Amino acid sequence: MQQRFDYFEAAPKAMGAMVAFERAVSGSGLEHSLIELVKTRASQINGCAYCIHMHTSDARKAGESEERLYLLSAWRESSLYTPRERAALEWTETLTQIANPPSSTHAPDDIFDNVHQHFDEEEMVKLTLLVGAINIWNRIAIGFGSQHPTVADAA
Repeated sequence: MQQRFDYFEAAPKAMGAMVAFERAVSGSGLEHSLIELVKTRASQINGCAYCIHMHTSDARKAGESEERLYLLSAWRESSLYTPRERAALEWTETLTQIANPPSSTHAPDDIFDNVHQHFDEEEMVKLTLLVGAINIWNRIAIGFGSQHPTVADAA
């Protein structure tokens, strides 16, 4: 697959607004490591290779361990994630898969309550905006065929 067209060139004002939104969300005060875990996990769920590549690379540069990145898709079975990270990952999965919830409600009270134990209301809004932003980026990258760099690209 190759990139279908340059979406920044096609809609510069809209993409500029998206970049400004991303900057606001990324600079919201949530921990950088948590932001990258959320972005990577949503990208895994959505199957966005471009975003998985970007956010695992960014996480590594910021000091994230290979082990935590490798086990991220199985975070429920791993003891490597803090209770706060686990709550954020569960919220990420819930909102990313909102069209196909595991229960009869899209955002169950028990999941909300768990997140609220680890995040105050302002942080919950920031976390929810973060999940929304990465889901939009995933859709942009997948829809327009964004391609991650490869070893061959670097040579």
